[in-house]
Amino acid sequence: MNLHKPKFWDFKKPNFLAYLLLPLTLLMKGNIFFSNLYPKKKFKKIKSICVGNIYLGGTGKTPTTLKLYELLKNTNYNVVNAKKYYFDQKDEYILLKNKSKIISLKNRDEIIKRAIEKNYKLIIFDDGLQEKKIDYDLKFVCFDSKNWIGNGLLIPSGPLREEINSLRKYDGVFLKVTNANIDLNKIKLVIKDINPKIEVFDTYVEIKNIKRFNLSNKYLIFSGIGNSRSFKEILENNNFNIIDEKIFADHYDYKNQDIQKILEIAKHKDLKILTTEKDYIKIPDDLKSEINFVEIDLRIPKKDKLIKFIKSKIDERN
Repeated sequence: MNLHKPKFWDFKKPNFLAYLLLPLTLLMKGNIFFSNLYPKKKFKKIKSICVGNIYLGGTGKTPTTLKLYELLKNTNYNVVNAKKYYFDQKDEYILLKNKSKIISLKNRDEIIKRAIEKNYKLIIFDDGLQEKKIDYDLKFVCFDSKNWIGNGLLIPSGPLREEINSLRKYDGVFLKVTNANIDLNKIKLVIKDINPKIEVFDTYVEIKNIKRFNLSNKYLIFSGIGNSRSFKEILENNNFNIIDEKIFADHYDYKNQDIQKILEIAKHKDLKILTTEKDYIKIPDDLKSEINFVEIDLRIPKKDKLIKFIKSKIDERN
């Protein structure tokens, strides 16, 4: 689904349009209610982790999934990443495939069965918290600390797939930090008030390949991701001089004319072109030569605590 998020979703308080759409949120509430009634399957031959969100898009699920894979692949667990196949999310699949072992099928139940056949002992799902059939051993929710829960309402009045109180049923939270001015303690107090037992881990976005860029250059940036504002903020925090920006819908399928237009603007304004790694994957090969991408990494200050937490939760659920 190519989604342009409405700006009012991230207002601090709901506006008139958000309230006008409130009756439609009953569909979401009904879906959540019946999903909770549905019996979920537990797999004994493999342990499972799900990295998902309740805020729609731009929370850093895929980088977090890759970071967990990196941290856990050197443990005693034979680990593999997983993602349910969606035609319009091939960019995320390719990114995961380039950086980890991955299984991707149209059904998460079949993904787990395939992982068991291949003798994997731990599977990490990128997305899937709202899956109706599977009871994961460990469930993490990702948030962007700046957007947090937006206006706090369910889709379509706001950006939430589930109400914030759903944190009661989850094990951990990853808070993506791109802005040092955000009051993380305020967010953590809300989280802990809902679920005192939940663990919260800060994740800091860093540019892995920053040395390849000349920061004295002027840049045109473009992206088609869930949170384009976060991408721009990361660059500004690293002193990139951004002159122009083009924003596309999440998972946007770039056409030749889209890229040609960007190339023309950059040439006219004498700008270097920069995009995300996920967007770069989707650019036609013959148009990539004038475009660079930033490769991001996540720094988790309490990574040892995170690994210990994951192991303890997985082991106690044997």
